[in-house]
Order: sequence, then C-alpha cells, then structure tokens
Amino acid sequence: MRLRNVKNKEEILNNCDYLIKNPESYQGKWKTLFKNDNPIYIEIGMGKGKFLIENALKYKNINYIGMERFDSVMAKAIKKIPESIPNLRLIRMNALDIDKVFSKEIDLIYLNFSDPWPKKRWYDRRLTSKVFLDKYDYIFKDTKRIEMKTDNEDLFIYSLESLSKKGYTLSDISFNYHQTHSDIIMSEYEMRFSKEGKNVYHLFAQNK
Repeated sequence: MRLRNVKNKEEILNNCDYLIKNPESYQGKWKTLFKNDNPIYIEIGMGKGKFLIENALKYKNINYIGMERFDSVMAKAIKKIPESIPNLRLIRMNALDIDKVFSKEIDLIYLNFSDPWPKKRWYDRRLTSKVFLDKYDYIFKDTKRIEMKTDNEDLFIYSLESLSKKGYTLSDISFNYHQTHSDIIMSEYEMRFSKEGKNVYHLFAQNK
C-alpha cells in the first residue's frame, strides 16, 4: 500500500485532543479517561476514520477507540472529525502492542478490511492469526466479541478457521454482506467496494 504524505501531519497529530499520546498509561483504566462505565469498542486499523466517527456520533452510549499505525492516515482521519465527540479517542500504534495498552476492558473489536498479508509466511501478521487472538484474550472485559468485514476471500476463510479453533462461536456469516444488509455504516473501503460491485465478507464471532 502506497501512502500519500499529508502536509503538516505532525502539527495535526500534536494538536489533536482525541489522539492519546501515552496510551500505555491508561492500561486497565480507560473508563477514567471517558469518565463513564459505558462499553468500549475498538477498531484496529481504522483507516481514514469514517466508520469509527459515524458510529461514535450515532451511538453516544458506547465509547469508541480507533487504532492506526500510519501517521498520514491518522492525520487524514483527524481532519474528518466534524464536531466535539466525547465518546471518541484515537491511538497511533502497532496492533502488536495492543496488550500493552488494554487490560480486561474491551467489549468488542472491529476488524474492517484489514491487510490480508497474502503470502503464507506472513500469516502470523493477520489480525485473526493465533498471535493476535491470544493477545485479544488479555484485553476483553468479559465475553469476547469480534466483528469482521473484508473483501479478501482467502483471509475470510482463514479467519473462520482460526476463530473456530480458538473457541469462538460464529454467526451472521455472509459471503455477500451488502446483498442482505443495506442500512449500515460503511468504511471508505467498503463504500468503494460496494460501488464496484465486489463481494464483502462478514462474520460475527463470540467467545464466552
């Protein structure tokens, strides 16, 4: 993926009140930052932020945290935030460090159009690999819930298998999600794929 540089990205990041510069210091106590006991949903790889921002605006009783590793992408997302959103926070970090930032406090993870890492030697980098699923064990508050969308069939099949092996119960499995779901909040990628007529794969996974 080739990323376009964003002019003044450092200034945008440094001046953003939503971006948490020291996320490790909030491990186990994110509710103190939000100042409530509402559920916390995180999106790993939030991209330009459309999905996360629209959800935070629509569902005020849920706290949303977006994670993104690339500075330029995060800067683009910040520029899209239209107004004060008290239930929204952002983290710029590599998902491999997720268990250093959260501890038994996350209610749901969104994985929207994650990098498929297509070569077999890269499979451990997939966000539904055992490497990451083991890390998620440490951050879920109680019941583990993961909602995933992708346009990559190979990644989808892989994820169905890896989540099942980890003990997750799978539901709402769809190989053409937009055929049966229309009134949904879409990410930028999802809107593009929908317009192009590409299949969007979806699953919901839960492990008690």
